[in-house]
Amino acid sequence: TSASGNCHKVRMVLDITGTPYAWREVDILQAGTRSPEFLRLNPNGKVPVVVLDDGTAIAESNAILWYFGEGTRLLPDDRLGRAQMLQWMFFEQYTHEPAIAVARFIRVFLQKDDDPRLPELLARGHRALGVMEQHLATRDYFVGGRLSLADLALFAYTHRAGDGGFDLAAFPAVRAWLA
Repeated sequence: TSASGNCHKVRMVLDITGTPYAWREVDILQAGTRSPEFLRLNPNGKVPVVVLDDGTAIAESNAILWYFGEGTRLLPDDRLGRAQMLQWMFFEQYTHEPAIAVARFIRVFLQKDDDPRLPELLARGHRALGVMEQHLATRDYFVGGRLSLADLALFAYTHRAGDGGFDLAAFPAVRAWLA
């Protein structure tokens, strides 16, 4: 679905690398990821999934980023830079996304501003944004002084953080990075 940040970052890597693709919308709110056809592509029943020309399916947004980013300027040239990029991509999936994306989903898609999970999600999301702020206070990009897959991974939900109730006013370096 185009509304998913995880799908958005896949679209960004495809566009940046000039990879031709056909986009197929899946309605996650109407159980589109639970159909037998979709579950054959990704038994985990989540978007995004990319189907290659030979029919091979790749799931998990950051694995898809790596697949299309490999061999491009989006991956650092050195071993340490690649490890640091992966560090931020893991941070995005295990710290950032579970708070910021979930708060956004609850508020925008479920339309439940009074959900009891929101205070904890907001606290965790603000901590994640604080980690990003501290890192970006002395640099323009997450790794190696240039755009990398780490930036794409973190951009996808950070640029929509306000939808989840996150005020980025306290994070000037994050706002500058987004710009």
